[in-house]
Amino acid sequence: MTRRNPRTWPIVAAATVVLVGFCAVLVAAAQPPSGSEVAPSSAPAAPGISTAAASLLQLDPLGNAATKAPAYSLTDQHGNAMIPDTFRGRSVVLTFNDDECQDLCTLLAQDVALADHDLGAAASRVAFVSINANPYHPAVSDVASWSASHGLGDDANWYFGTGSPATLAAAAQAYGVPIQLDAADQSVVHGTEIFFIDPSGVERALGQFGTDSASTAPFAHTMAQEAVDLLPAAQRRTVAGSAAVDLSADGTGVGAKPKPFSLPALNGSGHVGAAAPAGRYTVLNFWASTCTACIGELADLQKISNEFTGRADLIGIDVSDDTTAARATTRQAGTGYPLAVDANGSVAGQYRISGLPYTVILDPTGRVAIRHPGAFTAEQLEYVLDSLVPPATK
Repeated sequence: MTRRNPRTWPIVAAATVVLVGFCAVLVAAAQPPSGSEVAPSSAPAAPGISTAAASLLQLDPLGNAATKAPAYSLTDQHGNAMIPDTFRGRSVVLTFNDDECQDLCTLLAQDVALADHDLGAAASRVAFVSINANPYHPAVSDVASWSASHGLGDDANWYFGTGSPATLAAAAQAYGVPIQLDAADQSVVHGTEIFFIDPSGVERALGQFGTDSASTAPFAHTMAQEAVDLLPAAQRRTVAGSAAVDLSADGTGVGAKPKPFSLPALNGSGHVGAAAPAGRYTVLNFWASTCTACIGELADLQKISNEFTGRADLIGIDVSDDTTAARATTRQAGTGYPLAVDANGSVAGQYRISGLPYTVILDPTGRVAIRHPGAFTAEQLEYVLDSLVPPATK
């Protein structure tokens, strides 16, 4: 398996990341179709977006470089014709996705689902549009199956377009999205640009989805807010959800440095704590034996713990649980990484854990790099860590 380069993303330009056998992405400098240069900016892309939130999505307003979004003629997951005029009068959040993806694109799917929730009634005025980046699987049934299996099948404003390989290639070229193909193993490497298009069909801002998209709540909220801020003034509103919890200086959000903790070990004696070992990332997985999704991800977490030995540390934090049941569950799952008992949920409260499972990744300095509610698959967590953690030296 080819390893990715560590993330070195500025606001627009970015590094190349590769994953063979799953969905791979090529994050490149996104250019408007006209070829005009876009100057990076630290300013928020719209009035409702804070600078910190804009940074999470690597948002850049196009300003004078704004241009009409290129045309395409595709078929969506329901078999309906899909062209730009289909979405006239709505804000459009457009991406390119691999309909065989099991890692990064699936994180974006979670973001879209939550963004729809945050939009509420405004969802009818926003369209999440994706164009298939995989010419090896161009059937309508392929994009329909992927949409359904990743929680977007019932979303009325989700459109996953596909077409012939030549049509898909032309669409990617028109939007300046790099696509690399390997016919031998039918793998796809594609760009991760997010195009924010206003109701008149003009591209107003560019973003990127990548490792930071695993911080679902703030990423989804910001994506939804940016789309609403492109609507006519009378239709703009502050969407539900918040980027504040994850991006504020409350001590637990993205970029914050939570206080170290020490908890009793679930198995054996002693204590387990997180003080961010120098040079390594720490993955904190909050779980309980009463949580079906938590139990379901234990095997994947153990796989990742084994794979990243010496590169990243994984700690399981059993929250407000019966310790006997928790021990039995982890014995059955063969869990070998350190496990801690958060008997009264004090550490979960400190980290503002809203539900289980929940994963927080601390960087080597002890700052929060990722907050991800819900289960991680092995492929998703592997992608995130490979993007963050330098490869092991031989």
